[in-house]
Amino acid sequence: MKKTEKAKVISNILEELFPEVPIPLQHSDPYTLLIAVLLSAQCTDERVNKVTPFLFARAKTPAEMVQLSVDEIQEIIRPCGLSPKKSKAIYSLSRVLLEKYDGQVPKTFEQLEELDGVGHKTASVVMSQAFGFPAFPVDTHIHRLAFRWQLSSGKNVEKTEQDLKKIFPKKKWNKLHLQMIFFGRKYCPARGHKIENCPICSKFAEQNFHRD
Repeated sequence: MKKTEKAKVISNILEELFPEVPIPLQHSDPYTLLIAVLLSAQCTDERVNKVTPFLFARAKTPAEMVQLSVDEIQEIIRPCGLSPKKSKAIYSLSRVLLEKYDGQVPKTFEQLEELDGVGHKTASVVMSQAFGFPAFPVDTHIHRLAFRWQLSSGKNVEKTEQDLKKIFPKKKWNKLHLQMIFFGRKYCPARGHKIENCPICSKFAEQNFHRD
């Protein structure tokens, strides 16, 4: 079976199981989404969603954020891990948004990726979920699934993103990446994965479709 054929079958299964997919990170606008995504690096969405209400109660705009010190930000976000680095990035990017973009989150990959602490994956999430721009953010769940389902070589997330964009229609990217995240968490985890319990892996097991 060709990768494009696999992709179509997978897309249909994901659409059946997850016809509606909420954005996992709680936010109210592009800025709060940007901060939440930055905090999610090496941290679970669940933990981020417990921390951000405290942070946004103090500062939910760039102007409010720069009124806090880096130490104050760090103390609030400490449960998310990497707090020294993340707190400096949050303060720095907030200042840049005020100085260069009138306090607004820019709407291009290039401008987003110039901000402190914002890599391609973070920029992709913001472009996709805040602005509706076609993007395919690849997190650890998607990277793992693409390799397991033999849709990508799994060498790195950049290659995985390129491979997935080639085989899935652009109009489906924004929803599909969320569907894959939810599917991976529920049916296709990294540990304790059982092919017979996975709606996708079990379907193609006889064709040697599954890869551990």
